[in-house]
Amino acid sequence: MTINDDGGIAGMLPGGLSRGALRGIVVLDITRVVAGPFCSMLLADLGATVIKIENPKEPDYARAFPPKLQAGTGEELSAFFAQYNRNKFGLTIDLSTQDGKDLLKKLVRRADVLVENFRPGTMDKLGVGYNVLRTENPRLVYTAISGYGQTGPYRRRPAYDNSAQATGGLWSMNGFPDRPPARVGTIIGDLSATLYAVIGTLAALRHAERSGQGQMVDVSQQDSVLSLTENAVVTYTVDGTVPGPLGNEHPFVKPYELYPCKDGFVFFGGYTDKFWRLSCHLFGQPELAEDPEIDTMAKRFVPEVYERRVRPLLHTWFEDRTKTELEEIVGDAVPLSAIKDIGEVVEDPQIAARDMVVGVDYPEFGELRMVGSPIKLGVTPTQPRGLAPKVGEHADTVLRALADVDDLRIAELREKGVI
Repeated sequence: MTINDDGGIAGMLPGGLSRGALRGIVVLDITRVVAGPFCSMLLADLGATVIKIENPKEPDYARAFPPKLQAGTGEELSAFFAQYNRNKFGLTIDLSTQDGKDLLKKLVRRADVLVENFRPGTMDKLGVGYNVLRTENPRLVYTAISGYGQTGPYRRRPAYDNSAQATGGLWSMNGFPDRPPARVGTIIGDLSATLYAVIGTLAALRHAERSGQGQMVDVSQQDSVLSLTENAVVTYTVDGTVPGPLGNEHPFVKPYELYPCKDGFVFFGGYTDKFWRLSCHLFGQPELAEDPEIDTMAKRFVPEVYERRVRPLLHTWFEDRTKTELEEIVGDAVPLSAIKDIGEVVEDPQIAARDMVVGVDYPEFGELRMVGSPIKLGVTPTQPRGLAPKVGEHADTVLRALADVDDLRIAELREKGVI
């Protein structure tokens, strides 16, 4: 059941009014750390009313993660937590209590989506799993993000991002051939599961709008990582070859990797015949486009030819030029990109033009610059500049508006430690 977002709770979102494509959609967020919070945050950026529900005795422990902003009073704010929990209301409920279970059920009756990222069976053990909650609201979209999914022999195993990278195959393929495998340098298991969870949630919402029937959205980190391994599965099932670490090289496309230059490294991907001809002209050696040993893509893909002819040639083109000079030479003609550190990325003019680093003003702490939204909508733009809630900050507002709880009962629940 959606709510009136013109004058109701959605109009009181921390950070501003809800104007997005999902305005009026109510999301209960019973998640912590990244995979779940990022999922509900993307829904919030798109305009949904998201209520972050934490355990009053053990709030989201990402609140303690660095880096932190400091207030003059000594209070701290985790920038890590703030980035993944912006635009949310804060509520606490102790789901181990009967009062807490009853309160969640009341909220579910007015909600469209519930997101959780516990191990399968945890919510059932608390007595508020999907089969219980869908009796309260048959239209409920129940999105469950876990390490290994709701089914299968691994379903009860604890998991982190690295668990997914390890068991999804990605870790074995990353790194360099002469060294041990290396994890991807970000939490790709969490983040990929988040994106699939958002896609699944939106699809399930569409079905619920048409049919009145909700459903469980079951997303596994392991599944999500496996889906990112490009051609690895078919390479094994067709050829029987187990892909291993390739360093910065592509399994077969050449040239398509990192190359050193005067002040760092660039990626060069001019492997097609069109891009190769353009590159030869731009770097002052047009005759090489007709060289019978390297004049076609198929020839340049041959590892021996690539190592003997193509790679040394690229080194001569790049080694005495800076990243900026190389980007200026190729302009919009050939895929060549400077490999930038995060400091360079944050100050990049393209990132600024795309509003991908946004400033959010926290009155006690000052401005926090964080990642913006990569989703650009022409009519209903995302809203990435909202605040993250303090623990239980909006309990009174949420419970009055969505659970019909009066002030006396709110005080009683607070006294009992339920909220």
